[in-house]
Amino acid sequence: MSRPEEQLRDLRIDRRPGAARPRSRRKWFVLGGVATIIVALVVVMSGRPVPVETAVARSAAEAGPPTLLDASGFVTARRIATVSAEVTGRVAEVLIEEGMTVEEGQVLARLDATEAQAQLDLASAQVASSESQLAEARTQLSLAEVTLKRQQELIGRQLVSQSALDQAKADRDARAARLAALQKAAQVAREQRALAAIGVENTEIKAPFSGVIVAKAAQPGEMISPISAGGGFTRTGIGTLVDMDSLEVNVDVNEAFIGRVQPKMPVEAVLNAYPDWRIPGSVIAIVPTADRTKATVKVRIALDSRDPRIVPDMGVRVSFLAPVDPAAPAPSGAFVPEAAIVQPAPPAEGEDAVPPAVFVVEDGAARRVEVALGASANAERLVTAGLAGGETVIVAPPPGLADGDRVAVAAPGGR
Repeated sequence: MSRPEEQLRDLRIDRRPGAARPRSRRKWFVLGGVATIIVALVVVMSGRPVPVETAVARSAAEAGPPTLLDASGFVTARRIATVSAEVTGRVAEVLIEEGMTVEEGQVLARLDATEAQAQLDLASAQVASSESQLAEARTQLSLAEVTLKRQQELIGRQLVSQSALDQAKADRDARAARLAALQKAAQVAREQRALAAIGVENTEIKAPFSGVIVAKAAQPGEMISPISAGGGFTRTGIGTLVDMDSLEVNVDVNEAFIGRVQPKMPVEAVLNAYPDWRIPGSVIAIVPTADRTKATVKVRIALDSRDPRIVPDMGVRVSFLAPVDPAAPAPSGAFVPEAAIVQPAPPAEGEDAVPPAVFVVEDGAARRVEVALGASANAERLVTAGLAGGETVIVAPPPGLADGDRVAVAAPGGR
C-alpha cells in the first residue's frame, strides 16, 4: 500500500506549461457531445413539429395569360423640367420644398425685383408724359382747324389775303403732323411699359405644368441665371418638377427576343420595392434603335395605375403576356414558388423515374403531392396537374421531410 504522501502527490494538478492534461476530462467532453446528440434525436423522434415556410398556390385561371418574355428597367417621367428664371437675378424667396404638389402657374420662387420695378415705374412715367403731350397736341390741332375754317370763310368774303389762308393751312398741317408723331411716341412708351412689366413678371418663377417637386436647388440670397455661369456659383434652376401623370416604364429587351414584343400587347409590371404588387399595363412603342454595347432594344411601357407609390427611377421587372383567345378554355393548374418543387434524384438503371412533388400543409402535417410541371416565370412554376390553386405549399422543404411529418408554419404568407 502506498504511503499517504505518495497518494497526495498523485492528486496534485500540475499547472506547468506543456504539462499533460488528465485524459478523464477529454472523456467527459466526448460523453457530453454524445449525450447532446442523443437528446436532439430523442426530441426529433418524439414528434416535435418541423418549422417550415409556406406560400399559397395561385390558381392558373386567376393568374392571367402566360408570360412570353421578362425584362427589367426603370420608371421614368416623360415630362420633367428643371424650373429656372428667364432673367438673371438674386433669389429673394423660395416657396417650394421636396415632395410638394404644385399647380400650373403657381409661383415657386421670387427674385429681387427692385431694378425691374424701377424700370416699370420709369416706363409708366414716360407713358404719362406722352399722354399729356398727346392731349395738348390734340387741343392745338383742334384750334388750328377752327382757325383754318374761319380763314376760309373770310377769304370768301375777300376780307383776308390768300397768304393768311395759306398760313392757317400750314399751321393746321404742322399740328396734325406733331399729333401723329406724339401718337407714335405714346405707343412706343406704352410698349416699353409692357416690356418693363414683363421684366417684373419674370422675377416670379412659376410652374410650367402641374406636378411634384422632387428637388430643391436654390436658397434665398443665391444668384440664379437661365445660362450656365461656367463653373461659378450661379444656380441655373430653382428646383426639379415632375409630372407624375407622365410616368412610364422603359425596359431593355434582348434584341434576340424583340420579335416577341408588339405594340399595345398586355404586360404585368412588378416594382422591386413592392414585389407582391402586380401592375397591369401595355406596350406604348418599341424604340427603333438598338444599344450595340448591351445588344438590347428599348421598349416603352404604359402603366394602368397612377398610384403615389410609383416614383421615378424605381427599378421594375416587366412580364410580356401572351394574347388571350376568348374562345380558348380557361387554363388549369396553379403557380407555386420554384423553391417549393422537390426534384427527385435520377433513377438508377432499371428503376422507374419518380415524378417531382410538392409538400402541402394539411391539418398541421406535410402531405407529399406528386405534380406535373409546366413553364416557369418570375421565380414561379406552373403545376399543370396535382394542384388546383389555394393550397398551402411548403417553400424550400427541409431535407428529410417525409409524408405525414408534423410541421409548424414559421413564416406563413401568400405570393
